[in-house]
Amino acid sequence: MGFYTHHSVETGTDMNFAVYVPPQAKQAPVPALYYLAGLTCTEETFMIKAGAQRLAARYGLVLVTCDTSPRGMRLPGDADAWDFGVGAGFYIDAVQEPWAKHYRMGSYVNLELPAVIEEHFPAQRDKRGIFGHSMGGHGALVTALRHGERWHSVSAFAPNSNPCAVPWGEKAFGNYLGSDRSRWQEWDASILMSRQPFPGEILVDQGDADQYVSVQLKPEALEAAAKKSGQKLILRRHVDYDHSYYFISTFVEDHIKHHHRNLGSPAA
Repeated sequence: MGFYTHHSVETGTDMNFAVYVPPQAKQAPVPALYYLAGLTCTEETFMIKAGAQRLAARYGLVLVTCDTSPRGMRLPGDADAWDFGVGAGFYIDAVQEPWAKHYRMGSYVNLELPAVIEEHFPAQRDKRGIFGHSMGGHGALVTALRHGERWHSVSAFAPNSNPCAVPWGEKAFGNYLGSDRSRWQEWDASILMSRQPFPGEILVDQGDADQYVSVQLKPEALEAAAKKSGQKLILRRHVDYDHSYYFISTFVEDHIKHHHRNLGSPAA
């Protein structure tokens, strides 16, 4: 288990990430599974709270987390709110100033971070999985749907399923992408899924007691999109579960097993 920093070309800043390497990787490279965290989180959050390392060891997966935004530029207004700016990069590539130069988390996650991992760690170059929570669930779904040729397995916990139609998404997309809502659609999982399904099966877990489910998350939009496009989607609703890491830690093994099956990683 290690925590690292590298200089990112995409963001123009130093970026933090964390990697757990399973024992199977001593014999040969294994698939890597990337986790994207939610608002206000860092590369540490999942590694500390989810209890996933023992599962990555059992199912033979390199486990990777990254920070949720670039940091340290002190752009105007980047630290004024918890749901925009620092800690809230939304895993998209901004086009509006002053965000366009640094807030390129979409390309960072899709291209740059995997290149770093595959160069410096025993991770296979042809088998990648991605999952995440809330804003990170949105990021995982969008990354896989936009780049199905690069990603071979995807799942999400309580994702922002239809950010074009909810307050979090309208705030972030309006600032990062501008007023042209047609541009927003390129980063909306439900809209992308309705047009072109991901080649494999997608697993999504959602708590029914989640305080954000009806206003911010909209899982029903994913169901409608899957029905329209024929996407293979397992969307499970869990009574009395909220938006917390207690929810994630309860069901994380199901997600690790989902990626293990799809990526063909070597079990212990």
